[in-house]
Amino acid sequence: MLPLAGVKVIEFCQVAAGPFCGMLLADLGADVVKVEPPEGDMLRQWPPISNGYSENFASLNRNKRSVALDLKNPEHKKIAQALIRSADVVVENNRPGVMDRLGLGYAAFRDEKPGLVYCSISAFGQSGPRSGEGGFDVTVQAVSGIMSVTGEPGGAPVKCGVPVSDFAAGLYGAFAIAAKLREVQMGGPGGHIDVSMLGASLGIAALQTSEFFGTGRDPKKLGSAHPRNAPYQAFKAKDGHFVIAAGNDKLWQAVTEVVKRPDLLADARFKTTSLRAQNQVALKDILEAEFALHPVDHWVAAFEKAGVPLGRINAYSQVLADPQVAHMGWVQPMTLPSGVATRTFGFPVRLDGQTLPLRRDPPALGGDTAAVAAELAGKKAAAE
Repeated sequence: MLPLAGVKVIEFCQVAAGPFCGMLLADLGADVVKVEPPEGDMLRQWPPISNGYSENFASLNRNKRSVALDLKNPEHKKIAQALIRSADVVVENNRPGVMDRLGLGYAAFRDEKPGLVYCSISAFGQSGPRSGEGGFDVTVQAVSGIMSVTGEPGGAPVKCGVPVSDFAAGLYGAFAIAAKLREVQMGGPGGHIDVSMLGASLGIAALQTSEFFGTGRDPKKLGSAHPRNAPYQAFKAKDGHFVIAAGNDKLWQAVTEVVKRPDLLADARFKTTSLRAQNQVALKDILEAEFALHPVDHWVAAFEKAGVPLGRINAYSQVLADPQVAHMGWVQPMTLPSGVATRTFGFPVRLDGQTLPLRRDPPALGGDTAAVAAELAGKKAAAE
């Protein structure tokens, strides 16, 4: 029995933020019915394509069922309305106003179904001067300030390599839905949850916004460095790069011992964590002169022995093969509707020491339309 077993979710979402939200709920046991247009979620066209099926789409739509509906078709719209009436939760990530114009918005069901939890995910929110604007992850990373602190000092704007604005919005959505379901369970009302990618992106930037509020200055790009800790970044060794994070005086002393530079402890520029952060460019130059003498493996072994937190700069092929990932059981086998056997990274949170299993492979487009229609017909007959 999973935590959200018995919860029915109808998802009207495409691409990333909404589907990720829906998948998190599905991973935790909810019955998620994904409503797609006849041509399918556009993510189905994203490579890599394995025998006609997108692995990108599969990565965000496991544990779901798919119903294909043309929401401009009156008969299909009736099915969508019936699905919403049968649900505990609705998740949608259209532009504000689209679901209302289709007769599928929260207002159309609020009085009829007061316990409904309805979550709308959009770029800027359901109201306000920018609510009508669309947005994608890269545009929201730009607007939200993320790109202003990403990359090397003086370098061109770059986005985070992972679509953090999309996925942060999905996480906030799933968290808020779970909280609202608890309120409904306790006898409270449902409601309309308004998740914006902009708000989610600012929410996970707490250290950056607090720096601005506290100083009146904009945070700056620091590459892999940290504004308040040093040495705490990527360093170049003889044959590559690695990261150390020596965020306190004890760890700093261990670093000086590993590089055999006890004189650095007496250097006035590096006496405290704050001073090391202020002088981290000079500190980096000094340390990299030592690191250049040996390859990455040498320094990894030395810092591990000294108890200094560190990390190799892994490619995904390397981290997915890490023994810890294997121990946690995060990589799971999955079969695509095209028959291709592949793998997916599953739900990363363990419950009572157990990794949640993949219960349902990703769906074929509209593959569950007949079964879901039969369920709705059965409920209608039972109600009569």
